[in-house]
Amino acid sequence: MPNLKYQPVPYNHEEFLTKARAKEGFSEAYDALTLEYQLVDQLLKARTRAGLTQDAVAERMGTTKSAISRLESAGNAPSLATLKRYAQAVGCELHIELVPQKAG
Repeated sequence: MPNLKYQPVPYNHEEFLTKARAKEGFSEAYDALTLEYQLVDQLLKARTRAGLTQDAVAERMGTTKSAISRLESAGNAPSLATLKRYAQAVGCELHIELVPQKAG
């Protein structure tokens, strides 16, 4: 059986954004993916709280580590069924909310 102990990799998102926003076109492309990045952030936080590796989540979902890696990257729109299975695998409930836009 593989070692499924979670070992976090240090990462500073703000530092990454500061460097990346200096590149032409990055801000527009990044901002267009805001919702996807928020979803990825929630997935990673849930997996971290659960203390699970991608391998462990994949095993619980009956899929592969590469599928979990794709799921945890922006630009891939997972199905609602996949999000439900991921939430269950990391010990969470899935809640979806539509929030009225602010009048502007």
